[in-house]
Amino acid sequence: MGWGDLGVNGEPSMETPNLDQMAREGMLLTDFYSASPLCSPSRAAMLSGRLPIRNGFYSDNAFGRNAYTPQVIVGGISPTELLLPELLQQNGYRNKIIGKWHLGHQPEYHPLKHGFHEWFGSPNCHFGPMDDKTVPNIPVYRDTDMVGRYYEDFQINRRTGESNLTQLYIQEAVTFLEKQANSGRPFFLYWAVDATHDPVYASRKFLGTSARGRYGDAVRELDYGVGEILKQVSKLGLANNTFVFFSSDNGAAKISGPRGGSNGPFLCGKETTFEGGMREPAIGWWPGKIQPQQISHQLGSLMDIFTTLLDFAGIAKPKDRHLDGTSLASVLVNNTQFDRPLFYYRGNALMAVRYGPYKAHLWTWATPEHLLKTTCGFCPGQDVINVTTSQQVDHSDTPILFHLGRDPGEKFMIKPSSPEYQNVMPGLKAIVATHKAQLVRGKPQLNWCDNAVQNWAPPGCEKLNKCLKGPPSKPFKCDWDH
Repeated sequence: MGWGDLGVNGEPSMETPNLDQMAREGMLLTDFYSASPLCSPSRAAMLSGRLPIRNGFYSDNAFGRNAYTPQVIVGGISPTELLLPELLQQNGYRNKIIGKWHLGHQPEYHPLKHGFHEWFGSPNCHFGPMDDKTVPNIPVYRDTDMVGRYYEDFQINRRTGESNLTQLYIQEAVTFLEKQANSGRPFFLYWAVDATHDPVYASRKFLGTSARGRYGDAVRELDYGVGEILKQVSKLGLANNTFVFFSSDNGAAKISGPRGGSNGPFLCGKETTFEGGMREPAIGWWPGKIQPQQISHQLGSLMDIFTTLLDFAGIAKPKDRHLDGTSLASVLVNNTQFDRPLFYYRGNALMAVRYGPYKAHLWTWATPEHLLKTTCGFCPGQDVINVTTSQQVDHSDTPILFHLGRDPGEKFMIKPSSPEYQNVMPGLKAIVATHKAQLVRGKPQLNWCDNAVQNWAPPGCEKLNKCLKGPPSKPFKCDWDH
């Protein structure tokens, strides 16, 4: 989803009444970011509280390339990473993930090996249908065992876009909440639905109801799901003791053109380190704790969820590793604000830094030139000369500077000869130098691919007679072209 997909952020179709109400009842964070412009590293960063360059969710096969966890990936979240659900589990919480995991699909990387007690969803995106000969259909899991596959047991109609998956995910959530309310045990629910990811889907009730087409239909159903979850929290008497946070893993995929989402006034989209790729919709909700109708311009990150939840739960932060997330507890409860830098990575490359209202691009790269020949690119209709470059361009000596307060679309560069540039840039360069000097990179987990590790025979397949025979192992270096 994009920043601009919420009605409260200006989407004129007003397809998100429940999310808009959630914002009115809590806090809207306008300057909130992912840690990557792509799904897998963003999710790894959120659950670890650490940049992908630290937790290993990147590739160094080539400079500055986004990498994720398709079926052929060999790696996944490192066992040395300490994830949020692991810490919560150690402190008595019951944890469930619903939807897409995307931190590795081999069994050792699955959610129940990393702090979750329950899982209903998939380790990968819902791409397909596959032929089950060269590429298997993606499995859907109930805890440790698969219970079927997309396009076989869990249908997604590619022609009409109809699927009841979001409805299944909603029911899983409300049932889990009821069970936890009855048990009296603290809980953590990670509701990671993916209907707005291509190929976009919605259930019959929502298909054809949006002015924006199928993508808007999916947004409307997702919003409905948020409403059902919040209603259940209130109905069960949990609202005053439950913190709820809504966001997205990266910006809307502008490569989908009019069939995709909205990043509002921001430049480009998913895959890029421009604002449209990494600035996310964000809402915090906690009746009685977070005052209603609050707006915060505090710089925030998905990595802050890690530290914020530990603060709210009264759990000490791990001291044996560097955390990039900062607790937003005081921001959410008291609407305070503090200075902090944010770093924009594309793979192993630090592309930009933000501090206060200023953003400095050390590198620029929009859509790779070869992709422009076959798609509308990552920045359709938004060419900015010398900024949305089709090749990697190094600006490290003289970074490109924008003031995001008066120029959120990154269209008007501050001239290097100006007093403003000369006053601001030394401080930004010092922040970058300190960051690089202190950075300890994790071992890259997304370098190697192998057709043999695809979802041929996931755990539980034998019970369903759905095991497939894969090819012999033949590892190769993954080729990331974006």
